[in-house]
Amino acid sequence: MSLKKIFPFLIWLPLVKSTWKDDLIAGITGTIIVIPQAVAFAMIAGLPPIYGFYTAMITPIIAALFGSSYHLISGPTTTSSIVVFAVISKFANPESELEAFISLAIVLSFMAGVIKLVMGLAKMGKLVNFVSNSVVIGFAAGAGILIGFKQLKYVFGLDVPLGSTFYEITRYIISHITETNFYVFGVALGTLLIAFLIKKFFKKISKLYMLIAMVLGTLLAILLGGNIHGIETVGNVPSHLPPFKIPNFNYEDMRLLTSGAFTLALLGLVEAVSIARAVALHSHQKLDNNQEFIGQGLSNIVSSFFSSYASSGSFTRSGLNYQSGAKTPLSAIISAIGLMLVVLFFARFASYLPKAAMGGIILLVGYNLIDFDHIRQILKSSKRELIIFSVTLFGTLFLELETALFLGILISLFFYLEKTSKPNIAEVGINKDGKFINIIRDETTRECPQIKIIRIDDSIYFGAIEAIANYFAELYEKNDKKHILIIANGINFIDLAGAEFIAYEVLKWQERGGGIYFVGLKLVSQEILLKGGFAEMIGSENFFKDKHTAIETIYKKLDKEQCKNCDVKLFQECKQSVQE
Repeated sequence: MSLKKIFPFLIWLPLVKSTWKDDLIAGITGTIIVIPQAVAFAMIAGLPPIYGFYTAMITPIIAALFGSSYHLISGPTTTSSIVVFAVISKFANPESELEAFISLAIVLSFMAGVIKLVMGLAKMGKLVNFVSNSVVIGFAAGAGILIGFKQLKYVFGLDVPLGSTFYEITRYIISHITETNFYVFGVALGTLLIAFLIKKFFKKISKLYMLIAMVLGTLLAILLGGNIHGIETVGNVPSHLPPFKIPNFNYEDMRLLTSGAFTLALLGLVEAVSIARAVALHSHQKLDNNQEFIGQGLSNIVSSFFSSYASSGSFTRSGLNYQSGAKTPLSAIISAIGLMLVVLFFARFASYLPKAAMGGIILLVGYNLIDFDHIRQILKSSKRELIIFSVTLFGTLFLELETALFLGILISLFFYLEKTSKPNIAEVGINKDGKFINIIRDETTRECPQIKIIRIDDSIYFGAIEAIANYFAELYEKNDKKHILIIANGINFIDLAGAEFIAYEVLKWQERGGGIYFVGLKLVSQEILLKGGFAEMIGSENFFKDKHTAIETIYKKLDKEQCKNCDVKLFQECKQSVQE
């Protein structure tokens, strides 16, 4: 195994020489954004704010070093925070049993990390391949809208209840819009406009647009009177780094947390890899899902020894990281180190950042997560893809994020299975040029009165057997032909149920005095037929490499009296017989 496989950061490290400036800018921007988020997410998880900072300091560094995505930023997230609270609150009350609650949260992070790591080492990253692009695009669009709406409380200066859903936020904003604080609104709108104008008209400094906008937004808030007019800031930022402490590995606690750890691990992986894929649609980076699993697992394991709770990929910070011009994972490391420096030396200055300015910037980030080009393609190309996209989008808005993802995945899998359960079976003849072709594609195509030639274009597996069996049953009852030649180039896979069906059907047609023959069946498709003894039941003499050899063999079994009276004379053998 190469060192680059063990230490994936060796792949992108040489790029840093030419990209460090871009990564530095993106990292600094990420540092500023993560400060208020870390506080909010820790509160959602039922933990003191300092634990949000700990998680945002350690997790991104490990995930960046051992992950696959160049732009994914890991750390505290809404989903992980909600799940942590839901799991641990069953066993400890954060208000009356805070120490026990914190201890369980840290152990839960370790356990979830081990599960993620094992899944990565077991190369289970392929599971994420079942998440279609329409799911990712719908999830990204929904998350972008949701992220934007969650910032409206800071944009309008309204006291929207913590943890409100999309519907609750919308209803609250509409019913309280007259209570808008126009000083707060002015700061948010001003910051948003500054960011937009810099990005659109000042190309030389466009990469700094978010950072400049937040600095100018802060100055605008000060000019408008700041706290005097209700313009809230991030507030007090703690000034110490995460301590090293071994989690309390109590067997009974770990037993109680096992199911919750699996839930947290699975949701965290789907969320992180979906976010990485959403960003990769823009960056065109090739991802290694197994490596991402490993990176997420190690980040949770290592960070749990530094008083951090469970984490995953962040949509907001990952989108911001990419849009700020990041080129390598160095930006995530810079962001984490920047947060450490802020906490140690600049906590007092960071406290001046207005929540309204931050809200204005995140509105822009949320908007940029909506991939309008791909959405237009989905609208034009496929109703099924549109359903998958819509369910994921609206599920993200009105349900839990993990529920929306799983719904999108389940529906996309349903459509895939529904499609493959009805394989395309084309009836083939020979046209005037002597070519084998689908009879509906060429009106000159003719069929032999004694041989039915068909082409099966999909795999023969348990889900497709019913449709194939119905076709053969109808063929058996309504057709007096005894010989079936199957052009099998399009059959990619035959499972055990499919092999049993084929063997049964072949014997059935042989009892009729005819047979079923296969031409061009791939070796990989014959694996179960050979290993299970089905090839012997069917007869090795019924498998052919090319159509002409198959026709030559089958012709010898035809009713020669019927051949004499046949005016089709489709095959070369027919014409030779007439000449003789």
